[in-house]
Amino acid sequence: MKRLSTAEPGFEAAFAALLEEARETTARVDAAVAAIIAEVRARGDAALLDLTARFDRWAPADVAALRVTEAEIEAADAAIAPGLRAALNLAAGRIEAFHRAQLPRDLELRDEAGLTLGMRWGALDAVGLYVPGGKAAYPSSVLMNAIPARAAGVPRIAMCVPAPEGALDPLVLAAAKRAGVTEIFRIGGAQAIAALAWGTAAIAPVDRIVGPGNAYVAEAKRQVFGRVGIDSIAGPSEVVVIADAANDPRHVAVDLLAQAEHDESAQSILITPDAALADAVARAVEAELRSLPRAAIAGESWRRHGAVILVRDLAEAAALTNRLAPEHLQLMVEEPRGLLARIRHAGAAFLGRFCPEAVGDYVAGPNHVLPTGRTARFASGLSVFDFLKRTTWVEADAAALAAIGPAAVALGEAEGLTAHARSVALRLGG
Repeated sequence: MKRLSTAEPGFEAAFAALLEEARETTARVDAAVAAIIAEVRARGDAALLDLTARFDRWAPADVAALRVTEAEIEAADAAIAPGLRAALNLAAGRIEAFHRAQLPRDLELRDEAGLTLGMRWGALDAVGLYVPGGKAAYPSSVLMNAIPARAAGVPRIAMCVPAPEGALDPLVLAAAKRAGVTEIFRIGGAQAIAALAWGTAAIAPVDRIVGPGNAYVAEAKRQVFGRVGIDSIAGPSEVVVIADAANDPRHVAVDLLAQAEHDESAQSILITPDAALADAVARAVEAELRSLPRAAIAGESWRRHGAVILVRDLAEAAALTNRLAPEHLQLMVEEPRGLLARIRHAGAAFLGRFCPEAVGDYVAGPNHVLPTGRTARFASGLSVFDFLKRTTWVEADAAALAAIGPAAVALGEAEGLTAHARSVALRLGG
């Protein structure tokens, strides 16, 4: 764990090094992914069957076996414990309510020249959702990616999830049912991304692909971008916690570890004006690691990428946070809204001592798919806007064209685009 202080002479160089730290350690897989995509494009469903057998240790009898049936979904939903069913229902309801509140209105206005100008919003026709499988199940990822698409009005949501040895987690299927997923396929890896982007006989292509995955999935999304839209190429998870002296050190420590336990490349940073709190949190982190099931992962993350930064005041904390542009930001201070007003760059903010970031991962309502790797400087979290597109329109009569047309003619002629200018001039009687 790095410890920095803005009062030290070497702080700027140390902080710059922290900003530039490379946390992605994945080897390049672009050639392997390109080969998989080419195979799916050339051989379609036959390639999906072969690749599933190769990578997921499961040989489907035929292509129909790749699709999860309604009966299987209902059986999975019935199998989950009542407490988990209630938790899924609560999370799904809150996520949907927040995302429906985001829906924009169409625009129409008549200007002083007499033209009517408008903009209308419309949902995409089809979206593909990738859900990781294998080592862990992520029903929250299903809810967070699919519910905004449904709220936006997308009629078809196709989900691909790897099924090692043919098995799927019941929670993932139960979440898909609540999120409005219309098709589920037992397909993982780059081959799933290729099938969603290009289509096969069994899987119709989609317009946008969202959802996290391993290095092969991320690279496949990168390679199919342009053919389809994608959400982002996500990096390791990260959190910045700004905390004052009034906090319980154990609360802060566990909040830092909640990000660190994602993977060894995750990053947790504490910024505080109180040296005593910094020391107490560092001790609490080590104490918590002794009982944390994922201590090996969280401990490695904390030792390699964790940091505690001592600042003179909260204004300095805000300035540093804007440079970090973190995925997650916790403001554990007396007046969190006032501090938030000073911070421009963060994927999502959690205000107060009783609002840990983990509540946002599951049940708060706003999306947990957020920009990583300082991209919050220019990017935002997943929302209904990722599943909508805008069409602008213009309506003009002869009088309106007479008011603005001459300027269009002049600009067209200046650019040497004679037909552009002439198409307007002819209507002006020229």
